Amino acid sequence: MSPEGKTLLNIIILGLGFMVMFTAFGTCGNIEQTVIKSFNSTEFHGSGYTSMAIIYAVFSASNLIAPSVIAVIGPQLSLFFSGLVYSGYIAVFIHPYTSSFYTLSVLLGIAAAVLWTAQGNLLTINSKDSTIGRNSGIFWALMQFSLFFGNLYIFVAWRGKSHITDKDRQTVFITLTVISLVGNFLFFLIQRPDPEPAPTDASESLLPADISDSVSVVPSQSLCSQAFEAFKRSIQLAVTKEMLLLSIPFAYSGLELTFYSGVYGTCLGAMTQFGHDAKGLIGLSGILIGVGEILGGGVFGILDKCNRFGRNPVVFLGLVTHIVAFYLIFLNIASDAPVAPEEGTQLQAFIQPSVTVALICSFLLGLGDSCFNTQLISIVGFLFRDDSASAFAVFKFVQSITAAVAFFYSNYLLLHWQLLIMVLMGFLGTITFFVVEWGVISSRRDSDYDSI
Repeated sequence: MSPEGKTLLNIIILGLGFMVMFTAFGTCGNIEQTVIKSFNSTEFHGSGYTSMAIIYAVFSASNLIAPSVIAVIGPQLSLFFSGLVYSGYIAVFIHPYTSSFYTLSVLLGIAAAVLWTAQGNLLTINSKDSTIGRNSGIFWALMQFSLFFGNLYIFVAWRGKSHITDKDRQTVFITLTVISLVGNFLFFLIQRPDPEPAPTDASESLLPADISDSVSVVPSQSLCSQAFEAFKRSIQLAVTKEMLLLSIPFAYSGLELTFYSGVYGTCLGAMTQFGHDAKGLIGLSGILIGVGEILGGGVFGILDKCNRFGRNPVVFLGLVTHIVAFYLIFLNIASDAPVAPEEGTQLQAFIQPSVTVALICSFLLGLGDSCFNTQLISIVGFLFRDDSASAFAVFKFVQSITAAVAFFYSNYLLLHWQLLIMVLMGFLGTITFFVVEWGVISSRRDSDYDSI
C-alpha cells in the first residue's frame, strides 16, 4: 500500500473506532439525565449534569499532562486504555451507585484528555498541509455517525414510553457497554505511517518508532524527558497570540457541545406538550443532530469544496446556523425545561410547541457544530503541525473548562439565559477565528495553502 493510502486508511480506522465507541458514550450522555430522573432508588442521588461538570472540569486540568502520557506510551495505547474507562463509565448505569458514578466521572475526565489529545496527534501525524482539512472532515463525519446509530436504538426502544423502567435502563446500558468495548479494540488496527523524507523532531518525538510497543524501545530517562518537554511545550503554546485568539471559539465549542449533547435532549423529554413520545423524541433528536454533523463533515471535509475561500465562510455558516436554531428553540421550548422534574413542564414558550420545529433545530445544531469543529481541528493541525499533541491538549483544555461550567449552570439557569450566553460567545468566537485565519492567509499567501 502506498504511504498516502496507508495514512488515509489510518484516518478511516480512527474515525470508525470513535464512531463505534461514541455510539455508546454519546448516547449515554444524551439520555443519562433523563434516565437518572426515572431511576427508582433511595441509594442513588446523582445528577447527570453534575457528573458531566465533574468530567469536563477534570478533563480541562488533565489536558496539561495528556501530551506527557502520549509521549511515554504512544497515541495508540493511549486511545485503548482511555477507551476502557469510557466503557466503565457506561457500565455504571447498569447498577448505579452514587459513589461509583462520581468516581468514574473523575476517571473519565482524565481518560478524555488523553483520548482526544491522542486523536489530534494521530490525525496530524497522518496528514499533510494539503490533506489536514480533508482528513478532519473524514474523521468528523465518520465519528458523527455514532449519533445516528445510538439514538436510532433509543428512539425504537423508548418510543411511546413516558417512564424508563429499571429493565429498560439495564438493557440499554449493557448493550452500550459491549458496543464501547468493540470500538476500543479497533484502535489496534492503526498502522505506523511511513516517515517523511525530512521529519521534524517535535512531531516525531510524540510518535515512537513502534506505537504499539513504545515503552520497551525508549529508556526510562528519555521517557521522563519527553514527558517534561511535552508538558512545557503545552504551556508555551497556550500563551501564543494565535492560541489566545482561538481560545474564544474553543470556549464556544464547549458551550454548544454541552447544549446539544445533554441539555437539549433533556428539554425535549420534559415537554409534556409533545405527548407520550417525548422520551423517544430524545433519540430522534440525536439522530438528526448526527445527520447535521455528518452532512457538515462531508461537505466541508470529504468533498473539500471550500479550499479557495478558506475556513472563514464555513465558520460564519456555523454561526448563522446556530443563531437560527437558538432563536427557534427560544420560541418553541419552555424556559424551565432544562430544570423541570421527571413529570415535565407545564409551561409553554412563545409558540405552540412543535415537534417538527424541535427536530429542525436538532439538525441545525448538528450542522453548525460540524462547521465549527472541522475548522477548529483543521486550523490547529495546520498552525501547530510540529506540536500537534500539545496544541490539541490546549484546545481540549479550553473547550472542557467551558463545557464543565455549562453543565454546572445547566442545573440552575433557565433556557433563555443559556441561549443568550451561547449567542454572545458565538459572535465573539467567530470574530477571533476570522482574525487568526486572516493571519494564516496573509503569512502564507505565496505558499501552497490547500486546507479547508
